[in-house]
Amino acid sequence: MTGYAELEFDLPGALLLAILRKFEDIAPAMLTAENTAQVLNEQGIYLLYHQVAASDVLKLVYIGKTDSDAGLKSRLSRHSRKLLGRHGLSSDQVFFKALRLYVFTAMDLETELIRHYGGVAQVPWNNSGFGSNDPGKERDTTTYKPEHFDTQFPIDIDSSFVEFLAGTYKVSAVIGALKAAVPYVIRYERPTRGRLAFHADFDNTMVELGPHFTTRQALSACIHALPEGWHATRLPSHIIIYKNDRRAFPSGELIAKT
Repeated sequence: MTGYAELEFDLPGALLLAILRKFEDIAPAMLTAENTAQVLNEQGIYLLYHQVAASDVLKLVYIGKTDSDAGLKSRLSRHSRKLLGRHGLSSDQVFFKALRLYVFTAMDLETELIRHYGGVAQVPWNNSGFGSNDPGKERDTTTYKPEHFDTQFPIDIDSSFVEFLAGTYKVSAVIGALKAAVPYVIRYERPTRGRLAFHADFDNTMVELGPHFTTRQALSACIHALPEGWHATRLPSHIIIYKNDRRAFPSGELIAKT
């Protein structure tokens, strides 16, 4: 038939190919606060690589995407901060490539990229809990699987993230300072749902701190100063501080209790 033709164009496939070629042109950068600050906070996709120990090999471990509400800078900065408080991992061992996309199509780019690189088994930090923020209270009593990101790289409570001067403080002041500074979640019992509310025991109890206290030392001092019934427990991903809490924590490590 003259004057007529048909064209079936693989738009998702063409976009994926263009993305892969663009990623090949991007030099990986360390996932540090300084480097992530240079990234625009726009929608896009990114790859994370883990440097294999004692080598220059970078292994792809995570594929992520962002939207206009939580842009590339926000997401990468959050990942960078998360690495600061981990045993066996630091931001100078993790590298990123980020690509801003001006237009998103209906295709799931994250899924397509994961499929291209061999599936979830080839990007071990995907579906491992790495991308989550607050793990949620229900996570407290579960057993962390060996392949979970937090099991492989548990939080570090034996470093100092707050420089306390020797002196006497309200427990609420210490807990508040730690929560604001450490690069992981500290969840504690509150009298209300208000984010800034502290339990009365925290406000009514004073604690003695020495200089250069680690997170563990500061929390231990606070718990031992509080009335009976309190405990602080380290989970692989976060810290919990509760009163009269008799739950079992299979993956937990008791810091202190009264």
